[in-house]
Amino acid sequence: MAQLWGGRFTKETDQLVYNFNASISFDQKFYKEDIEGSIAHVTMLGKQGIISQAESNDIVACLKQILKEVESGELEISSKYEDIHSFVEATLIDRLGDTGKKLHTGRSRNDQVALDMRLFTRKTVKETDDELKELLAVILKIMKENTQTIMPGFTHLQKAQPITLAHHMGAYFEMFKRDRSRLCDIYKRMNYCPLGSGALAGTTYPLDRDYTAQLLDFYGPTLNSMDGVSDRDYLIEFLSALSTIMMHLSRFSEEIIIWNSNEYQFVEIDDAYSTGSSIMPQKKNPDIAELVRGKTGRVYGALMSLLTTMKGIPLAYNKDMQEDKELAFDAFDTAKGCIALFTGMIDTMKFNKDVMRKSANNGFTNATDAADYLVKKGVPFRDAHGIVGRIVLYCIDKGIAIDDMSIDELKAISPVFEEDVFDAISMETCVSTRCTVGAPSKTSMDKVIAVYDEYMKSNWQNEV
Repeated sequence: MAQLWGGRFTKETDQLVYNFNASISFDQKFYKEDIEGSIAHVTMLGKQGIISQAESNDIVACLKQILKEVESGELEISSKYEDIHSFVEATLIDRLGDTGKKLHTGRSRNDQVALDMRLFTRKTVKETDDELKELLAVILKIMKENTQTIMPGFTHLQKAQPITLAHHMGAYFEMFKRDRSRLCDIYKRMNYCPLGSGALAGTTYPLDRDYTAQLLDFYGPTLNSMDGVSDRDYLIEFLSALSTIMMHLSRFSEEIIIWNSNEYQFVEIDDAYSTGSSIMPQKKNPDIAELVRGKTGRVYGALMSLLTTMKGIPLAYNKDMQEDKELAFDAFDTAKGCIALFTGMIDTMKFNKDVMRKSANNGFTNATDAADYLVKKGVPFRDAHGIVGRIVLYCIDKGIAIDDMSIDELKAISPVFEEDVFDAISMETCVSTRCTVGAPSKTSMDKVIAVYDEYMKSNWQNEV
């Protein structure tokens, strides 16, 4: 058992206790952040004269070599160490002797781990945003190709009114655009450096916290050392944002699963994103969409776990907070993987446009427009609503669509109908006359797509 805090203790830690306490099995994931944070810290120590410049240079050079060897696989992170911090520092001491022992001057593992987690999370926020931008690019491409692809819009899973595939996809563009905005907000709020907070009360050494913050691309240092070591709000916010992203992906997945069913046949998922059945040769299962839907609960679990862990912790650092990592790391990887796979799935997915168009026509999605037609002829809306309701019942009984009725059949229900009704309630008219901002007409969608094109040219990551 390799640990760096044994001076106070007179007997060895029980092996079971040690294993329970250790975190290297999962915190080794941020070895790079730990080394980068140590390089910034020791660079500042040298600048401030807390250690000599020569000692600082030697430690920096050795830390860079350790990083290079870990990344190449030449140096293996050993589970005999309690955590990644112990591994890095012990390796440094093995190579530099007493000089290596000066690395931890003016620093506690409390502010060290707070820094590492913040650096790792900050990096993952950016990586997640990159994945979302790729997804948005694919959604926008589908929108541009389908501004006149008519399909039914739904409420309560019932066909409601005709829309276009571009309009439907645009709803998800808005969702994922909001998700990117949330990531930007989280980044800006979290981008302050806890290094130099010490265990909880700072240190008597003349640290230059602004300098270390600058070296690590933070806006500045955290302004309260107790909060610096015990804050995990940024992680809770990020897990909440990931949960919302997964919720959006899950809703989208649910629709694709429905659209892929034999009853709908709106889409055909590419073979690369489907699987078959071990017993039923006809099956082509939407496994990726189903797994994305399923893994949403996994990400929710990480959020609820951390919220529950943090709810009763007094200031400042407590060992409970070690539980911020394992499930969070899993949620990070799960969300990024789901976004990437989902993007590939919809990018290769075929839309059966004729089936969508026929479904809109057969679902009485133009009933509202038939009522509007009567209103424009002077019929009070409530009366028009009742008339069209009787028309729908008639069509259901006959097994036909409203468009299939003759003018005589329509007039038998209301003499107000004229021959122009057929143009007024055609699918194309129903969509094209909805021209308000955010509506499905091609005119409206072209304007929205132009806005989205401009949005895709910008990148908040260049602004932070």
